[in-house]
Amino acid sequence: MKFLVWPGDGIGLEIVPVAVAALEALDARFKLDVELAEQPIGLASLATDGNTLPDSSIEAARDSDGVIMGPVHSLAYPPIEEGGRSPSGVIRKELDLYANIRPARTRPGVPAAVKSMDLVIARENTEGFYADRSMFQGSGEFMITEDVATAVRKITRQACQRIGETACRLAMQRRRKVTIVTKKNVLQLSDGLFHDTVREVAKNYGQVEVDDVIIDAMTALLVRTPEAFDVVVTSNMYGDILSDLANELAGGLGLGGSVNAGDDHAIAQAVHGSAPDITGQDLANPTAIALSLAMLLTWLGDRHGRREYIEAAKTLEAAIDDQLADEKGRTKDLGGPLGTTAFGTELVARLAG
Repeated sequence: MKFLVWPGDGIGLEIVPVAVAALEALDARFKLDVELAEQPIGLASLATDGNTLPDSSIEAARDSDGVIMGPVHSLAYPPIEEGGRSPSGVIRKELDLYANIRPARTRPGVPAAVKSMDLVIARENTEGFYADRSMFQGSGEFMITEDVATAVRKITRQACQRIGETACRLAMQRRRKVTIVTKKNVLQLSDGLFHDTVREVAKNYGQVEVDDVIIDAMTALLVRTPEAFDVVVTSNMYGDILSDLANELAGGLGLGGSVNAGDDHAIAQAVHGSAPDITGQDLANPTAIALSLAMLLTWLGDRHGRREYIEAAKTLEAAIDDQLADEKGRTKDLGGPLGTTAFGTELVARLAG
């Protein structure tokens, strides 16, 4: 299969090579028949092509089976008219990657703020309060006067149905519970549509238990009783915030893997950002991008009926768990002695068997 690699910005240039090395080790072990290609995006492609996400990169992603994408430093980009596209937002729209799947779980031996957590957040990825995803043309955020700014939020039944289906299918593979998170007591029309549509979808999954929680209460419950949740389904901004909270409680954003998936394409992309404050210091934790790769391999295995991809994903996640369980195998943010490169070297050695 064809894999496209986008290193991104900041620590992406350090952690993405670890994921690529892990993929190459799994390819040798499981005969995955991987074909790798790499392209710059972000600040690198801005310098060479005048755009942080050139059209050629979008087409390359469309022509690939899967993409490994490093974090991007969007705050450092120029305005859109000067080439400063948001790679994350643009590619999600262009490839219709409507489901952002973000697991969060405590891992043996890894310091965490909670005793036990094993949940997945199914975040709707193509609309909501994100200004670049709310309008057909232009931005959903605009100034009425120099003293008044407004933002448009879009919620559609189709998007709610798709993420509802995704959440219910995930639940059927796990503990068969879905929690819908909204603010429907205040945003009665938009969050009401999200809630009611997901509830309607869930009727087709009789074995799935469904409940709902208001977003502000959910932040408290994630701290107090995280073990109570299995699959959490919610809209774009709520999912973004809750997944950061959940991963931080489970051990840190350095453990936050995720996949952006649609019907035909998927991208492995860690939850965390480009961390310019530690860039180039060999301090970044590659765990999140490696876990994202495992999720991408699972998605590809399911979609293409490739059992070896699913086995490779399980092997990768098990190797990560084994390495993190040993304090000597962890990066410094988790109390271990390793830098980015050393962590990757040990992980690849474990994968090589």
